[in-house]
Amino acid sequence: MADDIPIIDAHIHLFPESELDTLAWSKPDNPLYKQHSIEEYRAATEGSTPKGFIFIETDRKNDLAAGDKDGSGWKDPLAEVSWVKRIITGQPKPGEGHTKDDASLCVAYIPWAPLPSGVAAMEKYIELVKQEAGESWSKVRGFRYLLQDKPNGTMLQDNFIESLKLLGRLGLVFDLGVDQHNRGRAQLEEVVEMIDRAHEGVPEDQRVTFIINHMCKPDLAIYNVQTSPSFIAWRTAIFTLSKCSRTYMKLSGGFSEMPEALRQRSAEDIFDAVSPWLSVVLAAFGANRIMFASDWPVCTVGVGDDAWRKWKKIVDRLCWMASFEDEEKRAILGGTALKAYGIEA
Repeated sequence: MADDIPIIDAHIHLFPESELDTLAWSKPDNPLYKQHSIEEYRAATEGSTPKGFIFIETDRKNDLAAGDKDGSGWKDPLAEVSWVKRIITGQPKPGEGHTKDDASLCVAYIPWAPLPSGVAAMEKYIELVKQEAGESWSKVRGFRYLLQDKPNGTMLQDNFIESLKLLGRLGLVFDLGVDQHNRGRAQLEEVVEMIDRAHEGVPEDQRVTFIINHMCKPDLAIYNVQTSPSFIAWRTAIFTLSKCSRTYMKLSGGFSEMPEALRQRSAEDIFDAVSPWLSVVLAAFGANRIMFASDWPVCTVGVGDDAWRKWKKIVDRLCWMASFEDEEKRAILGGTALKAYGIEA
């Protein structure tokens, strides 16, 4: 049974109250403007708390130009590395919401990195991350530079492509966050070209691994998927991406792309509504290249405190509808994440 299978949550964000103002998106009127640490995560996952999770950078404030010049623009992302290190080493500051007993929960983390700045800046930055991470460096399995809100063409710049190749040479993954719902077909077409260029002429064992966030954020408000240009473009892109080597997909981020009324329905009703998208992801990538990920606490916005459990029920229902055996369920609920991120079980 899926309830007996150890879970690795492949995408969560954590931040202490003391560092809220270092988050680029964080304002006092934001529903997430409060501490979200392991204490809150345990409460959200009560009854099914994962064996471990993968921390994904939380879009700290940064300045690429200042970072390239003297490193000052990297201050807040490096502070996030220090925050995660305190979790992993079991050395919390007072009031941060975690204890030394929580140290084993974070099985990997993915900091921010200045990929648009090119190889020289990346090498300098990665060295600073190593210094800041200290004994937790072995759990840094890759980096992310969130592309969903960046200008068209950002991911196709030569500096960006060369930075991706550097990650591949170093055995580090790239977490890919794009947004078809708000940015349209063009952004997904850029993703396909980016992956082709990052892999072109590179030996297979040195190619960067791409771990795609949130199913590329499709528009889950579409009613007639058979005739929707948006759905058809997304489906085409998903199948195209699935043919690229070293690419994986996270089953996550769904609530953010749904109409508000749908988010409040039961897990069964939501599954029925979004099954066309889930079916495409499953058909394209298969059980061994997709992974359960909650996107907590973002998943709670407009949903409530039971969001994590509701999303887990939706993924469990997908496994049931696909008649998966335990081996396939184990892959989706944790095995694929361990493999994709190069984590020792």
